[in-house]
Amino acid sequence: MTAKETSQRRHFKRRQHAARIGRHLPTEEELLRGMGFLRGELAADIREYATRLSCRIKKRGKPTLAGLAASLDELVMEPSQHAVQSLAIVLAATDSKERAVVEAGLLRCQFYLANFGDPDAVARIAGEMATLALTDLRECEEVELLWRALGWSAHSCSIARMQRDDSGRHRQRGSFWELSGLEHRFRMAIEGRQFAAVAAAVDARASDREAGGAEKRTKEAASPGGTAIVFRCIGNETTAEGKRVVKEFGNLLGKPLQLPRMPNLTIVRARLVAEFPHATTVIDAILQKLIGRGHLHLRPTILLGPPGGGKSRFARRLLEELGLPYEMVPCGGIGDSYIGGTARRWSTGEPSIAVMAVRRHGCAGPAIVLDEIEKVATSRHNGNVHDVLVGLLEKETAARWFDPYVEANCDLSHVSWLMTANQVESVPAVLRDRCRILRFPQPGPDQLTVLATRILERLYAELGHDPRWAAPLDQVEIDALSAAWPGGSLRTLQRLVEKLFEVREDGRARQ
Repeated sequence: MTAKETSQRRHFKRRQHAARIGRHLPTEEELLRGMGFLRGELAADIREYATRLSCRIKKRGKPTLAGLAASLDELVMEPSQHAVQSLAIVLAATDSKERAVVEAGLLRCQFYLANFGDPDAVARIAGEMATLALTDLRECEEVELLWRALGWSAHSCSIARMQRDDSGRHRQRGSFWELSGLEHRFRMAIEGRQFAAVAAAVDARASDREAGGAEKRTKEAASPGGTAIVFRCIGNETTAEGKRVVKEFGNLLGKPLQLPRMPNLTIVRARLVAEFPHATTVIDAILQKLIGRGHLHLRPTILLGPPGGGKSRFARRLLEELGLPYEMVPCGGIGDSYIGGTARRWSTGEPSIAVMAVRRHGCAGPAIVLDEIEKVATSRHNGNVHDVLVGLLEKETAARWFDPYVEANCDLSHVSWLMTANQVESVPAVLRDRCRILRFPQPGPDQLTVLATRILERLYAELGHDPRWAAPLDQVEIDALSAAWPGGSLRTLQRLVEKLFEVREDGRARQ
């Protein structure tokens, strides 16, 4: 993005904020580019526009414009769909010498009618957006209007279909939630293709570098992702405890275990961005490092951010979408024995968490999620978790990790480590230096509709219903949530949506 584009975006956001608080009436082009109505209200925008244009026309004192002024005054009194349609008819019949006023007025009327649910108006607005998008693509390769135009086009078809089915009356309040969802899906598809193009280019370069390695590629094709031997022997296997451990690990000894296979990263990205729209930069930072690799492995990473921002859920969903088996470990008060294992001679003897994960999943490269890493016990009475982790995060040390339960070296170098933290000041520098720290942003009000919808779908799923049964949030519900949640903690938003869900269910029970 050039400095000019950045300046234009800042200017647009300033005017957008001014429109939201009632200090700026958006222009027709600004409406096409996604700026909301004056104070976020269709009626307020209609009244302000009609009032301003009526005053301008009356000052001219032209008799030929008297009918237009009267229509505008009527619109001020009654900002309805019928009144907007009447104004559009008058504008179309206005003297061609007033071309600038007529064209701007007709476009604005179409935008108003589209928001009233007129499918023809929605289609016309989609065409205007597409025309403007073409200019953007030529001048600065900006694609935002492209996915907006596609979303509006699909929305016009949806409205027309609902009206044919005589269901438009019942869906109108939630129709622009649907539009928001369509725009979001087209955006994910377009950005996903851009991401895929980068991935394909990197893969092509990797293939060129391996031009002489046909035999190696043949082996990899036979075993996608590759394999690794984690357990080569059991120490002191002739003792009673050793025989027990041999029995536990016998089917894994000397056996090549599958390394995690690389999924379709474009699909993974699209799903994660749809669920965590506020974390796009984090998603891209993680996935871009996986492009071109033979198997799946995440470098040690700490997701840093305030409580309630969704770090833990994101970590879990990231691994689920990647298809990476994992163990989730809450770090509050855990000691080094849980992470590094306990000698078999003790009654509480057990392998390290990474060895247990390998055994449980039969995979050489599972993931371990350490939730709230800053809360681990810091006492050195029986060892320290941070000291153990430093060794496990060092690839060479992890490749020869001595497990006190197995009593032999194990190859844990393929295990992925993902951590969350509310702050890292209490995490030793020696551990921080071995990790990539990604700041996990808190969601803002712009993501309210998408996030609230996901929460609502989860609530339906928890009741055993298909998430698709969740009726879209209507404008009244969105406004109520917006007033109570300015952004920030997802836990707060979760509680608000749960309350909204209860109100819905109570209302349904009374019917």
